[in-house]
Amino acid sequence: MYRLKRSVRYLLVFLMLLVLCPLAYNWLMARFGYGAPPAPRSAAEQVDQVLIRKASRTLSLLKDNQVVASYPVALGGAADDGAKMREGDRKTPEGDYTIDWRNSRSKYYLSLHISYPAADDIARSKAGGYSPGSHIMIHGQPNGWGWLAPLLQRMDWTDGCIAVTNAEMQDVWSRVPNGTPVHIEP
Repeated sequence: MYRLKRSVRYLLVFLMLLVLCPLAYNWLMARFGYGAPPAPRSAAEQVDQVLIRKASRTLSLLKDNQVVASYPVALGGAADDGAKMREGDRKTPEGDYTIDWRNSRSKYYLSLHISYPAADDIARSKAGGYSPGSHIMIHGQPNGWGWLAPLLQRMDWTDGCIAVTNAEMQDVWSRVPNGTPVHIEP
């Protein structure tokens, strides 16, 4: 009987570690696992527009209306249900925005903030009596979990953001200066 209790204890400890270790890893990586941002590319290599097409799940970097790079993306978990309307709806916005700031110490590998909500987004949500949400970003994978990109990029997993792989995010970060217009199509 004592032996059974001891084995049950070991099993419980093992199960607790099985749950707690990934949680601790995730917490540590979110706070300390960010990478150093790449240097900006030369002015000739920087782009003047970002185009996101939700239907085809692509992010394209344009210069003089010519696509210079294009990447597959993961969107908000409810991205196919239309434009973002309120905080927590897991939809990706649609419309015209700009890159207005960047975060090299994000809990996702590098992030560029999209200027959502715009004035019309705010007016629409006010009329509905709810918050429009905020912090819509173009970012890489969750810190420490970049190795899962081949799996994560096959599904829409964000809360409304636009996610690319970490290698792709390095390219986007280096080519997209603050102030770059972003157009998000359905």
